[in-house]
Amino acid sequence: MANLDMTNVCDFVNKNIVDFHKRRIFSLESLDLNKLLKKNPYLFKAKNISTANELITGLLDAFLSSSEEKLFGDFLEELAIFIAGSTYSGHKSTAPGVDLEFFKEEVHFIVSIKSGPNWGNSSQHKKLQEDLANAVKRIKQSNYSRNVQPVLGICYGKTKTSFLRGYMKVVGQNFWYLVSGNKNLYKEIIEPIGYRAKDHNDSFYSEKNRVVNRFTKLFLDEYCDINGDINWDKLVEYNSGNYDLDKITIG
Repeated sequence: MANLDMTNVCDFVNKNIVDFHKRRIFSLESLDLNKLLKKNPYLFKAKNISTANELITGLLDAFLSSSEEKLFGDFLEELAIFIAGSTYSGHKSTAPGVDLEFFKEEVHFIVSIKSGPNWGNSSQHKKLQEDLANAVKRIKQSNYSRNVQPVLGICYGKTKTSFLRGYMKVVGQNFWYLVSGNKNLYKEIIEPIGYRAKDHNDSFYSEKNRVVNRFTKLFLDEYCDINGDINWDKLVEYNSGNYDLDKITIG
């Protein structure tokens, strides 16, 4: 094991967090109103949304929440691979469903990385189990077969380490310790992740405000009546209108 140089970690984070922010802005620039209106209209009606600006802002925030979780999850995955590469000569895996492989104390760890604890449905959990089992089988059939430990690594959360479905689940502080050998790493990376956060967010929110204004104008023209009220019937028809059961033979 090599000692982790936090200067190198900070340099990696500072460089790659910029890419995260660029991708956030790109997700806004590549968005169009029709895609945004595919979000659940019933939810916003239930919340008594009555103005076009409020609706567009709510729809955009819902879209960005799911988009940013994915983008930041990708960043944390790359950070974990970089750290494991620095400490245990780890590398990005080519096996389906596996993100990271490294050797530690004569154990070959194969890791699937998730950003947070609330990921996936039952089918996705089953697929992960199958992917990790297949990766273990492949490694044990190779010429350098060793003790292989499949891991579900989750970047934040307080769940205790456990063994389930044939793999080890390691969360939060324990995950960052596993890939680094540093019990405090989970706290030490928080400061560099905030590198120039205000500058990046200022640029992001400037673009977001332009998108809200542009989409609000388009929405007013297309989905509001002459009095300025939202035409919910027209919006729901665009979102969900697809009646064809009269053409289907059942039984």
